[in-house]
Amino acid sequence: MADATVSGETIREAEAAHFGALAHDWWDASGSSAMLHRLNPVRLAFIRDAIDRHWGGDAASLSPLTGRSALDVGCGAGLLCEPLARLGARVTGVDAAPENIAAAQDHATGSGLAIDYRQGELASLGLGKFDLVCSMEVIEHVADKPAFIAALAARLAPGGLMVLSTPNRTAASRLLLVGAAETIGMIPKGTHRWGDFVTPDELREMLAEAGLEMGQPKGISWSPAKGLALSADLSLNFIVTATAARP
Repeated sequence: MADATVSGETIREAEAAHFGALAHDWWDASGSSAMLHRLNPVRLAFIRDAIDRHWGGDAASLSPLTGRSALDVGCGAGLLCEPLARLGARVTGVDAAPENIAAAQDHATGSGLAIDYRQGELASLGLGKFDLVCSMEVIEHVADKPAFIAALAARLAPGGLMVLSTPNRTAASRLLLVGAAETIGMIPKGTHRWGDFVTPDELREMLAEAGLEMGQPKGISWSPAKGLALSADLSLNFIVTATAARP
């Protein structure tokens, strides 16, 4: 399931409307975004480890992003923005759907968190550069994937860290993420178009074109014993880091 889309050159209006219609219960862990609530701790574990590795931080610190800025593109109602803020970052969230931004602002206010939420096209918002740039389950929903990656890269500060996650385009993802999950209601119908999923090799190439080097991807898989967890199995979802390519 996605955290919504960006707007403008990369936008698909129907997709923005699809996710905006879910804004009212985005924070309901048993509602239409239930899968995101299960996925979020797995993504956060990867991000936290990546932060500590990239900046050599103290793994025991509760606020490893203190003094750093973070951007979440396709932020939905803020499921990732709020934990990043609690880790100490100055957070900006961008989304295409105004309904999502309104829900995100309301929830952040109720949580006592100062997060800067913006609605619209990332490339046209006039934002600065960020130490950490994230975009979770978004690239598969945009119209121009290389342009989207280029826009993300343009927001990454020197020495910064990018983290992306997306479904892989495999037979397994077609069967389980599009077929089974949407049929039984684990994910709202119409969320995914399998042909828009991105493989690790395709993402690596797009990142390279934007001057970034992709790290080793980790899979996000499901098992009856562990539920959703990081693994070596890339067949459903994967999550990666990217940094400035070495000369």
